[in-house]
Amino acid sequence: MPSLVDDVRGFNRFYTRVLGLLRPDLAGSAFGLTEARVLFELAHRDDVGVSELRRDLDLDAGYLSRILSGFTASGLAAREKSAADGRRQVVRLTDDGRRAFDELDRLQAGAIDTLLAPLDDGQRTQLIGAMGQIRRMLGSEARRDGLVLRPPQPGDLGWVVERHGARYAAEYGWDATFEVLVARIVAEFGERRDTQREAAWIAELDGERVGCVFCTAADTEHNAQLRLLLVEPSARGSGVGTRLVDECVRFAKRAGYRRMTLWTNDVLVAARRIYERAAFRCDRREPHHSFGHDLVGEYWSRDL
Repeated sequence: MPSLVDDVRGFNRFYTRVLGLLRPDLAGSAFGLTEARVLFELAHRDDVGVSELRRDLDLDAGYLSRILSGFTASGLAAREKSAADGRRQVVRLTDDGRRAFDELDRLQAGAIDTLLAPLDDGQRTQLIGAMGQIRRMLGSEARRDGLVLRPPQPGDLGWVVERHGARYAAEYGWDATFEVLVARIVAEFGERRDTQREAAWIAELDGERVGCVFCTAADTEHNAQLRLLLVEPSARGSGVGTRLVDECVRFAKRAGYRRMTLWTNDVLVAARRIYERAAFRCDRREPHHSFGHDLVGEYWSRDL
């Protein structure tokens, strides 16, 4: 724990310096940091209550009142009683206030562009993903507004193999033979390139790869197989697994399959719950020794 505390404190000191570089006044604005925060909230909300604004920004009532009084005196904001509740005071930006915000927004966007200028596209994607992960892990609730499902791009198939090997070793102690199996499945999928009958999806959350699933042809012409469902721990609880399975089932229906099957193991409890919600049912169970462990394999299926 002492090392973890030191790491968090070190990150806080570093990020405080980063935030300092993005201060509105350093970017060329006449507003201070807190004034900019208030201006931002007013620009994105209509007739917000003063008490709600104070609560959401966690500001002292007197401090916020002085900022709003300054905005009102400068013609940037207007305060009035709510038409629905005379006890409630609301505030909104005037046209001058919106022009002031637009200028502030332009200056800060330029400051961010300057900060990120040394990073290439891949590094920027990695940075945004890391920011999203911090927000999800330390926030009060999981976010899924940044979820994107897309086809694999160069580098993604290798990522699928690597993440399966690493995750199953970390969570279940499976040995390298499982990674070999995944590599074989992925290689065969890539070699066939049957885009009419087979597909794969990479899930991205806030620009970070967090999951995958494959739909492949099974043992008969009318059967599809769901394979290699994976959701990273940082994205669990965000609906990623359900979205991946639903997309896989939809593709199988469009491709003309009549039935979809999958193979899993009873220790994969979270995945089994997702399959059940997607109307899959376990047809049979078979003990086996694989990946360095005694396991119980399960064969599931559903009609399409």
